[in-house]
Amino acid sequence: MTGQEPAVGVGPWQGPWPAGSVYDPDLLRDGDRRNVADHYRYWSHDAIVAELATTRHDLHVAIENWAHDFNIGSIVRTANAFNVQAFHIVGRRRWNRRGAMVTDRYQQELHHESAADLSGWAAAQGIPLIGIDNVPGSKPLEAYALPRECVLVFGSEGPGLTAPMQAECHDVLHITQYGSTRSINAGAAAAIAMYAWTTQHLGEPIAGR
Repeated sequence: MTGQEPAVGVGPWQGPWPAGSVYDPDLLRDGDRRNVADHYRYWSHDAIVAELATTRHDLHVAIENWAHDFNIGSIVRTANAFNVQAFHIVGRRRWNRRGAMVTDRYQQELHHESAADLSGWAAAQGIPLIGIDNVPGSKPLEAYALPRECVLVFGSEGPGLTAPMQAECHDVLHITQYGSTRSINAGAAAAIAMYAWTTQHLGEPIAGR
């Protein structure tokens, strides 16, 4: 063993370059070391964003940002994996992007100053806010029929959804747990909730994608 980390991605294109405006000449020449699906290897950033825009789902994700929670980046990265319509940051405009691993650049980001601002935006779109938190009165996620068009709302790690945000939500759902811990990590909970939405509203994934 050499102790060296394995190379990420692919090296320079071998053979005649492919035709098509989606390809980035620099990536074809130098290799593509980005964390992108194989389908998008050697594609330019703009070409990837353009295609994703044609297949985005009706799901939105919103995250409260009051303490620069590092989990925000993880939630945004998962939102990219499920190709949500947009992710919304509520509260402070600046957020910890490190955990997003640059995936925020492939998505639509919207900002709202407060829970009321997010609620006003959602009402204008006719989209309900569905909170995710294990608070008194919340309903089990696994038994809930999630609307096809909705905003899944997540709070900060630790305090969870704020009281003002809970008040704006049509419903608040919790993930049923069976161990001793009181709560699931916010990033993990967001991944579970987004996956639950996909199981209700999306068919089989495209082969090879």
